[in-house]
Amino acid sequence: MAHSPLLLQLVIILGAARLLGLVLRYFGQPAVIGEMAAGIVLGPIVFGAIAPELHAHVFEPASRAGLESLSQLGLVLFMFIVGAELRMPTGARSQIVSATWIGVLSVLLPMGLGIAIAYPMYSTMAPQGVPFWPFALFMASAMSITAFPVMARILKDRGETQTLVGRLALTSAAVADVLAWILLALVVVLASSAQNWNAFVRQIVGVMILCAVIFGILRPLIAWLLKRYASDGRPAGALLAALLICTFACAYATGYLGVHPVFGAFLFGTCVPRDDRLLHSLIERIEHIALLVLMPIFFALAGLNTTPGAFAGAALGGLGLILAAAIGGKLLGAGLGAKISGQTWRDSLAVGSLMNARGLMELIVIKVGLDIGVIGKEMFTMLLVMALLTTVMTSPLLTLFTRGAGCRVRGAVSRSPESPGG
Repeated sequence: MAHSPLLLQLVIILGAARLLGLVLRYFGQPAVIGEMAAGIVLGPIVFGAIAPELHAHVFEPASRAGLESLSQLGLVLFMFIVGAELRMPTGARSQIVSATWIGVLSVLLPMGLGIAIAYPMYSTMAPQGVPFWPFALFMASAMSITAFPVMARILKDRGETQTLVGRLALTSAAVADVLAWILLALVVVLASSAQNWNAFVRQIVGVMILCAVIFGILRPLIAWLLKRYASDGRPAGALLAALLICTFACAYATGYLGVHPVFGAFLFGTCVPRDDRLLHSLIERIEHIALLVLMPIFFALAGLNTTPGAFAGAALGGLGLILAAAIGGKLLGAGLGAKISGQTWRDSLAVGSLMNARGLMELIVIKVGLDIGVIGKEMFTMLLVMALLTTVMTSPLLTLFTRGAGCRVRGAVSRSPESPGG
């Protein structure tokens, strides 16, 4: 019987992900950062440089089809959970106002900086034939994203979920994520329509019809089914299968419309009832498998798309611009939003440091950009490095800014949802 390259690839990918995840945990970082780093290690920058022949044999392009399928499955399942865990700010008017100020400014300032750095980088970094505005708006969305799951895991590990800073960041991240994902969806539609306005209109109308189906038909149907057959928040096999079928159908629909499948999975996740018991059940039965088995494959494939050219010559200057825009935009944007809403500068910057965590959400965004062709491998590599560095620096910055009064639990901010898996 012929050997299966997929099984060997899985052994190597999962082994490297778990090992580096444990190493990063030892240094006080979320395990997911080590798993993301494993993708870079398994790519051409490290593994490919040390043992090029072995690397070419193990990850031969012709043998990656199975990995690609498993990666897409993991991505769709994970984005369904991200949509299901999304909680918009609720409560007193002051609570909503604070979260809105922080969320909006933590997106607008990085967006502006992303567009600004796109001007000098467009001529050398944009793929041939890509118009300026899809490239610039993609850079804006890449600068704007915040990783709610990683942020929640950092706060949970530090025991700071119920602090002022933790509550502000978690509620504000919901606002920021909605704005950033809307922008990214617009970029995808612009890029895929190739400046054909008839195609652009068809895609927009198609997405609007899908949203009407999801929120007008599927949402009340799912709510009724869960209330009748899963009142304890734990859907049985048949109902869980129905949720997964709807997830895959919505992902296929957005893919068919020319928008990436992750948006369909995310949209369907947002229509699931806001029940903490249901969310806990979905995390336990779906997200754990997605994160432990399927997402490391996604990280590895992302690593295979990196290139050493991103660390040579003028590209280093581009990396510096990206880091300055990403870090400065989030720290100043979210910090200014928190300050306007009445927080101290120390607490405001602590919130900004949490909003700066991008984690695997950034990796999903840049993989979408690579898939639709608005960025090439050099830009993909630089943005991946930015995602890792901004997430790694979150805990040290949070420690710096929350010393003293910033860690106190205060009642002026709305209660955050339960932390999802990291």
